[in-house]
Amino acid sequence: MVIPREPFDKAQGHGHERSRVGHRRDYTQAPVLISKAYLLGSLHDGTERRLTFRICQKSEEYIDLLARGIRGLGGNAWTYKEGKTRRLYVVEFSKSFLSKFRINTELEKVDYIRGYFDTEGGIARTGKVRYYLYFAQKNLSDLIQVRNYLMEQLIACGKIHNPSKKVDPNYWRFYINARSYKDFAEKVGSWHPEKSLYLRG
Repeated sequence: MVIPREPFDKAQGHGHERSRVGHRRDYTQAPVLISKAYLLGSLHDGTERRLTFRICQKSEEYIDLLARGIRGLGGNAWTYKEGKTRRLYVVEFSKSFLSKFRINTELEKVDYIRGYFDTEGGIARTGKVRYYLYFAQKNLSDLIQVRNYLMEQLIACGKIHNPSKKVDPNYWRFYINARSYKDFAEKVGSWHPEKSLYLRG
Protein backbone atom coordinates (compact mmCIF):
# COMPACT_ATOMS: atom_id res chain seq x y z
CA MET A 1 0.00 0.00 0.00
CA VAL A 2 1.35 3.41 -0.95
CA ILE A 3 1.04 5.98 1.82
CA PRO A 4 1.33 9.60 0.56
CA ARG A 5 3.73 11.86 2.46
CA GLU A 6 6.24 14.66 2.02
CA PRO A 7 9.47 15.58 3.83
CA PHE A 8 9.04 17.94 6.77
CA ASP A 9 9.53 21.60 5.94
CA LYS A 10 11.38 23.12 8.89
CA ALA A 11 9.85 26.47 8.10
CA GLN A 12 6.45 25.10 9.05
CA GLY A 13 4.95 23.70 12.19
CA HIS A 14 6.46 26.00 14.82
CA GLY A 15 4.30 27.23 17.66
CA HIS A 16 1.76 24.43 17.34
CA GLU A 17 3.19 21.78 19.61
CA ARG A 18 0.97 20.08 22.14
CA SER A 19 1.82 17.60 24.84
CA ARG A 20 1.18 13.92 24.20
CA VAL A 21 1.24 12.21 27.56
CA GLY A 22 0.80 8.46 27.79
CA HIS A 23 -1.45 7.45 30.65
CA ARG A 24 -1.30 4.58 33.09
CA ARG A 25 -4.05 2.40 34.53
CA ASP A 26 -5.04 5.13 36.99
CA TYR A 27 -5.60 7.68 34.23
CA THR A 28 -8.87 8.43 32.47
CA GLN A 29 -8.34 8.87 28.74
CA ALA A 30 -9.26 12.35 27.55
CA PRO A 31 -11.27 12.82 24.35
CA VAL A 32 -9.00 12.67 21.32
CA LEU A 33 -9.07 14.46 17.99
CA ILE A 34 -8.06 12.04 15.25
CA SER A 35 -6.06 13.73 12.49
CA LYS A 36 -5.36 12.67 8.93
CA ALA A 37 -1.71 12.18 9.86
CA TYR A 38 -2.79 9.75 12.59
CA LEU A 39 -4.92 7.84 10.07
CA LEU A 40 -1.96 7.57 7.69
CA GLY A 41 0.04 5.97 10.47
CA SER A 42 -2.77 3.61 11.41
CA LEU A 43 -3.05 2.41 7.80
CA HIS A 44 0.09 0.35 8.26
CA ASP A 45 -2.21 -2.29 9.68
CA GLY A 46 -4.79 -1.66 6.97
CA THR A 47 -5.67 -3.16 3.64
CA GLU A 48 -6.43 -1.42 0.39
CA ARG A 49 -9.39 -2.06 -1.87
CA ARG A 50 -10.16 -0.41 -5.18
CA LEU A 51 -11.98 2.52 -3.61
CA THR A 52 -11.54 2.13 0.14
CA PHE A 53 -9.10 1.53 2.99
CA ARG A 54 -9.93 -1.01 5.72
CA ILE A 55 -8.44 -1.16 9.22
CA CYS A 56 -9.13 -4.28 11.29
CA GLN A 57 -8.65 -4.64 15.04
CA LYS A 58 -9.79 -6.89 17.87
CA SER A 59 -10.75 -3.79 19.83
CA GLU A 60 -14.23 -2.61 18.88
CA GLU A 61 -13.66 0.51 20.98
CA TYR A 62 -10.62 1.47 18.92
CA ILE A 63 -12.45 0.93 15.62
CA ASP A 64 -15.27 3.15 16.87
CA LEU A 65 -12.71 5.79 17.83
CA LEU A 66 -11.28 5.80 14.30
CA ALA A 67 -14.74 5.98 12.74
CA ARG A 68 -15.77 8.90 14.93
CA GLY A 69 -12.52 10.66 14.09
CA ILE A 70 -13.01 10.26 10.35
CA ARG A 71 -16.57 11.57 10.58
CA GLY A 72 -15.37 14.45 12.75
CA LEU A 73 -12.97 15.44 9.96
CA GLY A 74 -15.84 15.51 7.48
CA GLY A 75 -15.33 12.07 5.98
CA ASN A 76 -17.59 9.04 5.85
CA ALA A 77 -16.78 5.80 7.65
CA TRP A 78 -18.66 2.61 8.34
CA THR A 79 -17.90 -0.16 10.80
CA TYR A 80 -18.82 -3.82 11.02
CA LYS A 81 -17.81 -7.08 12.62
CA GLU A 82 -16.03 -9.49 10.32
CA GLY A 83 -17.63 -12.92 10.53
CA LYS A 84 -20.11 -14.24 13.07
CA THR A 85 -17.64 -15.99 15.35
CA ARG A 86 -14.47 -13.90 14.91
CA ARG A 87 -13.61 -11.12 17.36
CA LEU A 88 -12.49 -8.77 14.63
CA TYR A 89 -13.90 -5.32 13.91
CA VAL A 90 -13.43 -3.21 10.80
CA VAL A 91 -13.62 0.46 9.88
CA GLU A 92 -13.76 1.25 6.18
CA PHE A 93 -13.53 4.63 4.48
CA SER A 94 -12.94 6.14 1.05
CA LYS A 95 -9.37 6.37 -0.27
CA SER A 96 -10.17 9.80 -1.64
CA PHE A 97 -10.42 11.08 1.95
CA LEU A 98 -6.60 10.98 2.27
CA SER A 99 -5.60 11.27 -1.37
CA LYS A 100 -4.38 14.88 -1.20
CA PHE A 101 -3.04 14.88 2.33
CA ARG A 102 0.71 15.20 2.94
CA ILE A 103 2.66 15.29 6.19
CA ASN A 104 4.27 18.70 6.53
CA THR A 105 4.50 19.72 10.18
CA GLU A 106 6.23 18.41 13.28
CA LEU A 107 2.86 17.86 14.95
CA GLU A 108 1.69 15.77 11.98
CA LYS A 109 4.82 13.62 12.28
CA VAL A 110 4.02 12.91 15.93
CA ASP A 111 0.41 12.07 15.09
CA TYR A 112 1.66 9.77 12.33
CA ILE A 113 3.99 7.97 14.76
CA ARG A 114 1.14 7.50 17.23
CA GLY A 115 -1.19 6.05 14.62
CA TYR A 116 1.59 3.72 13.44
CA PHE A 117 2.24 2.55 17.00
CA ASP A 118 -1.42 2.07 17.86
CA THR A 119 -1.93 -0.39 15.00
CA GLU A 120 1.51 -1.90 14.34
CA GLY A 121 3.53 -1.24 17.47
CA GLY A 122 4.28 -3.73 20.21
CA ILE A 123 4.22 -3.19 23.98
CA ALA A 124 4.76 -5.47 26.96
CA ARG A 125 1.38 -6.17 28.58
CA THR A 126 2.54 -8.23 31.52
CA GLY A 127 5.07 -7.79 34.30
CA LYS A 128 6.29 -11.33 33.66
CA VAL A 129 8.48 -10.14 30.78
CA ARG A 130 10.96 -7.31 30.47
CA TYR A 131 9.23 -4.10 29.40
CA TYR A 132 9.54 -3.23 25.71
CA LEU A 133 8.19 -0.97 22.98
CA TYR A 134 8.76 -1.76 19.33
CA PHE A 135 7.65 -1.00 15.79
CA ALA A 136 7.39 -3.75 13.17
CA GLN A 137 6.55 -3.80 9.49
CA LYS A 138 7.22 -5.70 6.28
CA ASN A 139 7.72 -2.45 4.38
CA LEU A 140 11.32 -1.61 5.27
CA SER A 141 11.26 1.91 3.82
CA ASP A 142 8.19 2.78 5.92
CA LEU A 143 9.90 1.46 9.04
CA ILE A 144 13.01 3.51 8.30
CA GLN A 145 10.87 6.61 7.94
CA VAL A 146 8.99 6.22 11.23
CA ARG A 147 12.29 5.53 12.99
CA ASN A 148 13.70 8.76 11.53
CA TYR A 149 10.62 10.65 12.74
CA LEU A 150 11.15 9.24 16.25
CA MET A 151 14.80 10.20 16.30
CA GLU A 152 13.86 13.75 15.26
CA GLN A 153 11.87 13.81 18.49
CA LEU A 154 15.06 12.77 20.32
CA ILE A 155 13.59 9.36 21.10
CA ALA A 156 16.41 6.81 21.02
CA CYS A 157 15.81 3.74 18.85
CA GLY A 158 17.63 0.48 18.35
CA LYS A 159 18.76 -0.84 14.99
CA ILE A 160 16.28 -2.17 12.46
CA HIS A 161 16.68 -5.91 12.24
CA ASN A 162 15.03 -9.06 10.95
CA PRO A 163 14.06 -11.26 13.96
CA SER A 164 14.17 -14.50 11.96
CA LYS A 165 14.96 -14.90 8.27
CA LYS A 166 13.74 -18.49 8.43
CA VAL A 167 10.31 -17.46 9.71
CA ASP A 168 9.93 -14.37 7.51
CA PRO A 169 12.85 -12.78 5.63
CA ASN A 170 10.75 -9.68 4.88
CA TYR A 171 9.68 -8.84 8.43
CA TRP A 172 11.54 -5.97 10.12
CA ARG A 173 11.52 -4.53 13.64
CA PHE A 174 13.22 -2.03 15.91
CA TYR A 175 12.87 -1.30 19.62
CA ILE A 176 12.61 1.97 21.50
CA ASN A 177 15.63 2.35 23.77
CA ALA A 178 14.83 1.96 27.48
CA ARG A 179 16.12 5.44 28.27
CA SER A 180 13.44 6.90 25.98
CA TYR A 181 10.37 5.11 27.38
CA LYS A 182 9.29 8.20 29.31
CA ASP A 183 9.93 10.51 26.34
CA PHE A 184 7.88 8.25 24.11
CA ALA A 185 4.96 8.26 26.57
CA GLU A 186 5.08 12.05 26.93
CA LYS A 187 5.80 13.08 23.35
CA VAL A 188 3.90 10.40 21.42
CA GLY A 189 1.67 8.41 23.75
CA SER A 190 -1.17 6.22 22.56
CA TRP A 191 -4.87 6.58 21.80
CA HIS A 192 -5.44 2.84 21.69
CA PRO A 193 -7.77 1.89 24.58
CA GLU A 194 -5.60 -1.10 25.53
CA LYS A 195 -2.05 -0.11 24.63
CA SER A 196 -2.41 3.24 26.39
CA LEU A 197 -2.86 1.42 29.70
CA TYR A 198 0.63 -0.05 29.57
CA LEU A 199 2.71 2.99 28.62
CA ARG A 200 5.22 4.03 31.25
CA GLY A 201 5.04 7.79 31.73
